[in-house]
Formats: sequence, structure tokens, C-alpha cells
Amino acid sequence: MENLIGDVRHATRILFKNPGFTSIAVAALALGIGANTAIFTVVNAVLLQPLPYPQPDRIMRVARQFQTGRGDSTSIPKFMAWRQNQVFDSIAAYDFTGPGINIGSGDHPEQVKGIHVSSEYFRVFGVSPALGRTFTPQEDLPNAGKFTILSDSLWKNRFGADPRIAGKPVTLSGDLYTIVGVMPAGFQSEPVADILLPLQADPNSANQGHYLLCAARLKPGVTAEAARAQMKVVAEQFRKAHPKIVDPTETIAVVPLHEAIVGDVRLPLMILLGSVGFVLLIACANVANLLLARAAARQKEVAIRAAIGASRARIMRQHLTESVLLSITGGLLGYVLGAWGVRALLALNPGNIPGIGDATHTVSALNWPVLAFTFGVAFFTGILFGVFPAFQAARLDVNSILKEAGGRAGTGLKHNRARSVLVVSELTLAMILLVGAALMIRTFAGLRSVKPGFDPHNVITMSTSLLGGRYDSTALVENRVRQVTQRIETLPGVDSATSAIMLPVEGGIDLPFVIPGQPPPKGNPFNGDEQWRAVSAHYFQVFRVPLLRGRAFDERDTGKSARVVVINDAMAKKYWPKEDPVGRQIEIGKGLGPQFEEPGRQIVGIVGNVREAGLSGEEQPVMYVPNGQVTDSLTQLANRVLPLSWAVRTSVPPGTMTAAIQREFLAVDPLMPVSRVRTMEQVMAESTARQNFNAVLLTIFAGIALLLAAIGIYGLMSYVVEQRTQEIGIRMALGAERGRMLALIVRQGMTVAIIGVALGLGAAFGLARLLSKLLFGVKANDPVTFASVAAILTIVAFIATYIPAWRATRIDPVIALRYE
Repeated sequence: MENLIGDVRHATRILFKNPGFTSIAVAALALGIGANTAIFTVVNAVLLQPLPYPQPDRIMRVARQFQTGRGDSTSIPKFMAWRQNQVFDSIAAYDFTGPGINIGSGDHPEQVKGIHVSSEYFRVFGVSPALGRTFTPQEDLPNAGKFTILSDSLWKNRFGADPRIAGKPVTLSGDLYTIVGVMPAGFQSEPVADILLPLQADPNSANQGHYLLCAARLKPGVTAEAARAQMKVVAEQFRKAHPKIVDPTETIAVVPLHEAIVGDVRLPLMILLGSVGFVLLIACANVANLLLARAAARQKEVAIRAAIGASRARIMRQHLTESVLLSITGGLLGYVLGAWGVRALLALNPGNIPGIGDATHTVSALNWPVLAFTFGVAFFTGILFGVFPAFQAARLDVNSILKEAGGRAGTGLKHNRARSVLVVSELTLAMILLVGAALMIRTFAGLRSVKPGFDPHNVITMSTSLLGGRYDSTALVENRVRQVTQRIETLPGVDSATSAIMLPVEGGIDLPFVIPGQPPPKGNPFNGDEQWRAVSAHYFQVFRVPLLRGRAFDERDTGKSARVVVINDAMAKKYWPKEDPVGRQIEIGKGLGPQFEEPGRQIVGIVGNVREAGLSGEEQPVMYVPNGQVTDSLTQLANRVLPLSWAVRTSVPPGTMTAAIQREFLAVDPLMPVSRVRTMEQVMAESTARQNFNAVLLTIFAGIALLLAAIGIYGLMSYVVEQRTQEIGIRMALGAERGRMLALIVRQGMTVAIIGVALGLGAAFGLARLLSKLLFGVKANDPVTFASVAAILTIVAFIATYIPAWRATRIDPVIALRYE
């Protein structure tokens, strides 16, 4: 222990005596460790932290499984069938979107998030209310009454933490509900909501709409594999009972709930974590090069210590102590940078990463896992970049070093192989990061260049909740929409207004349909299953979707007029490739149950394609129907699971119209506040936020890697030039031309650079395939991207090599010959 303390003191003195070297090394390490700390903090919060429920590993997502992937949503009949099992202690169904709920009355109505849950939801998630009780099985039956459970935050903020709240009434969306309980503080519903309502699903329902999620808790001793095996039997029994409504390839999936929630963000986050790992390795290589250079300058000191009795192990330990002390110092500063970086990441957060995407989660580097990670990384990197210089120092030939009277022993790269290998490694890693960043930048540019099929400029959007008995029929909704749009369209600065079940680029509902007189595909009960939108008049006018043939909707298309449908060009080409579909009939809703099936509709128009499923998605077939012609059951279902979206086109900056538009909503219905007020440009930006997030971070990491790699090769060539100063002086004194000397030195540096770039190209070609699922408009092996990045890195390496070479050829030969 005494020897260790002595080594630390000696290392501290050495580092303080070389402030330039120490500052550069600590800065490089702090940059790498800080980036790793920031990304690991997010990875820890999203991927590594268990769900905040008792025994979270026992909670499973039960879902549909297809050959092409998993479909998490399910229907009421399937949920009822899945309840008949021997592997789950409890199984629950609940909304995966959740409507807005208008709470309160008078001058201050508020829209909050609500979800419907079945009575076993609370057993699945292992929670008991802090006040009152949960829903009983009887309250979960159709028409059993109106009950609600409040979240802790809503109870405190809206109801003043009233301890006698259980049993009291509350007005929700115009209807009177009884509050039966309050969730405990810290409970996070899945999905996050302020209010829980009973699902009240009909056990005999024939509704085949897939609008619910299903979670289950395994019985003690039952494994996920055993549950999966039995549930496949249950799924097969359901298929045999309902052969016409189950996809031939459909089976069942049972996966851990945590895996289901974070599934689509796992790969991007792991790629980012790997990227910052590469940045740290490049920083380590730079510091190792610095230590090798210092070791060469300290050869006589080490030789003297060895001559007076210091063992090789003692010398290695001293050098490793210095490197670990450097890395711990870099780790302390890196932790501070990482904590700041977490705040920067949250500012860039796309808002759709589970665990950091809402106000209920606090992501901070101030926790033990992150602290342990940071200082574990710091200690490991200290060993990593310090072991080779320490090993080199311990292998010195003491006699030759002590006999050496002067001059420079190293000549050429063959005496600097270790440094060359480190620089090659830096360039290889930098190449990988640059290729990844370039591919993501190409994706970003590709998304920006996509034509969405509509004009988003000067359009403001918002949503309202139509949940409740006041809007339980299509006629009531149609009347309210007509009143609101007419009032909004009279405002100065408003061109037109409309409503829709979903906004463009935000995805939506797909419904099956039948084309009379056209046989469906073999083994399928209907002709197709495509995107469906219920919209009000002026929808195509607000979004400026071009009309290609026929007509669009107008005020004449009501619940009392002939049923009509407008389709997009993609649907026309897919189902009527050789004829004009205008005037043809389709029947929408087949297979969903009698309450959703409707008479035939006539196709009255064809419009241009809109990227309804997002800018990165394909142009999908879409059916548009007037909102006043939807069945009452489908209106009730839509109101139950989704808020209604609105869009207003203005002739003035849309932000200036927000307050006036909101006043018109409340003038029509004082219990209908608006929420999520956004411009259409913001809606589009949110749809690509995650790709932009990935592109920004990879670009930052790649820029750091490029800078560190350039510093590395510059440092190598500067050291080589310094070692060869006498040789250069002799050559020039004997008549060597400056140009030839310059070319000789540059050639040696570029040899290292080209090897690093070549190895990086090969590694990037293999690793870039991991990005394939994140790319749009560019292939993972895009030759233009690879060639461009290779050229950029080669040019940077050339500049970093040329500068010290040019300086070397400007040395006076006489001064060079005297150089010691």
C-alpha cells in the first residue's frame, strides 16, 4: 500500500510538471468518457432499468404474430378467447392510444389523457390504489355504470389531494362518473394516463377491430416458453372457430412487456452506444500515442531507475499508475460533461423514446449505475491506453540507453510501429463513424426531399375529445363538426377548416373491404385491407391534395345523402389497374362484425397520394369517407380510442390564429377544450424526429472522431519529423531537394492513412448493414457515400501529414545538424 501511495505521488508530480501533455490527454479522455456517460444514461433509463412494477420480468405482452412480424394490437373476441388459459395468473386488455378526456365544467375545462382498462389490469401490473379500490369484474361489464380511477398527479393538481375523494362524482366529457380510487404516487400506467376507465367489453362481441393491447402476468413457475406453447394452441382453436376472420399466417406471440415497449428503439440506442465507444477508443489511441512519445523522452530516467534496482514490474506499475491517474481525472471531468450532455440529449429528444419521452420520467446521470459505468470506463481506459507504453518502457535495453551520448535513435516508421498501429486504428474507427453519419445525413436529406402529397404551410392543427354520451352517434358528431368549422371559417385570416380521424403522416386505421363483382384473392374473405380516413368537407382543400379525377367531398355529402368514397391514386392502380374506378362500388368494414359493416359506397373521386403512414413509409392505398356517413358503432369506437383531429388553413401566420380558433370551439361547446396545438410543419417534423435525432448524434460523434484522428496522425508525423531532424539536416546538407524530402515524409504518413482508410472501408461495409433498418432513400452499401467519406478522410489525413512535413523541409540544415 505504501508503494502504491508513493507511485501515485510520483505520478501526480510528473503530470503537474507537464501541464501541456496532461491537459491534452485529460481533455481527450473527458470528451470520450463524457459522450459515453451521456448515451449510457439514456440506454440505462430505456433499456436496462426494469419496468416500475413488482416482478416486471413476469409481465408479458400477448399479441398477434405473423411471418412479417408482430402485431401488438388485438380485438375483443381474441382477448376473450385468450383469457381461457392455464399459464397466466391474470390477463388484461387496454387502450394503446387513449382518447382525450374533458374534465370539469364551467370556465376552466381541461383535456387530460385517459385509457380504458379491463378489471384485471391492476393485478397484471401488481398495483393497489392509494385510496379507494379498483374496478370490480361487475363494473367491467357493458352498461354497468360510469366509474373512474385518478392518477396521483391529477388527484393532487386538480382535486387538491382530497383524502375523501373516493365515492365522489366528477364530470368527464359531459357525463357524470363516480371516482372509485386513486393510484399511488409513482405508479406509471401503461400507457401513461391521467384517468383510468373500465373497458366494459362485451364478452359476446363480434367486433374484430384491433384497437387494444393485451398484457398478462405469468403464474408462478410458468416460463415464457411454456406460455407461448399453450397460447399457440389457444390461437389455433380461435382460428378453427373463426376461419374467415383470421389471417392464414396469424399465430400468437408472448414476449416480455419491456421488450415489446422498447423494441423499435433498442437498435438505434445500441448503435449510438457503440459509436461513442468508438470515440472513446480513438481518444485512448491518441493518449497512448502521447504516452509512447513521453516514454521515449524518459528513457534515461527509466534506465537509471532500472540500474539502481527497480524491477520491470515496478516500472510497469509506475507507468500504469500515471495512465490510470490520467483516466480517473478524465473520468471526473467526463462525468460532468456527460451530465451536461444528458440535458442536451433531452433537449434533442424526439419525444417517442420510451422512458424519456414524457414528463413522468426523470433521466439523470446522478445515479449509481451511471456513476459505476463512468468510473469503470475510466479505470478500464486507463489500463487500455497505458499497458502498451508501460510494457515498452519495461523492455528498454538499460546498457544501450545509458551509453547513448546523444542524437536521435529513431529513424523512419519502422521504429514507430506502435504509434503507426494506433493511428491506423484511429483512422479505421473514424472511417466507420463517418460512414454511419454520412448514411444518416443522406437519410435526413432523403426525408426532407420527400413530397408528402400535401401542402403543410400555413396549416394549424389541434385535437379535441368527443368521448361521452353527447357524441355517441354519427349525426351528433357531424352536427358539431359542421358548427365548429362554419364558425372558424368566418374568422378573418382563415381560408378553410376541416376535421379528420387522423392527421397525414401520423398513421391511422386500416379497414377491410369488398369489391362487388370482383372475386377476392384465394383464401381471403375480402378484396383488401387498406388505410381508412373519415374526414369532413374541405379536407382536400385544407391540405391542398390534388384531385385527379371525379370530385371531392363537400357539404352535400351528409349522413342523409348517398354513400360515397374518395380513393387515392395508389389504391386505384392497385385494385383497378386497367380501368377507371370512378363510379364503381366498394363495401367497407367486411369482417369487422355486423355493427361496423355498411352498405356499398360509390367511388366519386381519385386524389393524389399522401404519405399517411409517415414520410419514410411507402405510398399506401387510402380510402376517404365523409365523417357524416360512418356507422354509429364506428363513430363510438373512434371516439373511445382516439381524439378528433382538426386542421385550419390560414392566410396569415397560423400561430396568430390559435387563440381565436380556441374561442370558437368553446363558444360551440364549453366542455370541449382543444389540445396538442401544432402547425403541420411541426407534425411533419415530429414524424421524422427519431431519424433526425440519430443523424445529429452520429454526425457529432463522427466529427469528434475525425478531429481526434487528424490530431493522431498529425502527432505521429510531428514526432517522426522530430526524431528524424538530424537525418533531414544531413540529407539536405548533401543536396537533397526540399520537394523530394517533402514527398518522402508525406508518403510515409499517407501510407499509414491509406491503410487505416482501407481497413475502415472494409469494417464499415460490414457494420453499415446494422443501419439498414434506420435508412431511407439510401442503401447501407451506397458506393457514393463510401467513396465520399474515404476521400474526405484521406484529404484530412493528407493535411495533417503535410503540415509537419512542410515545417521539416523549412529547417536550416546547420541548425538541424546541431539538433539534440
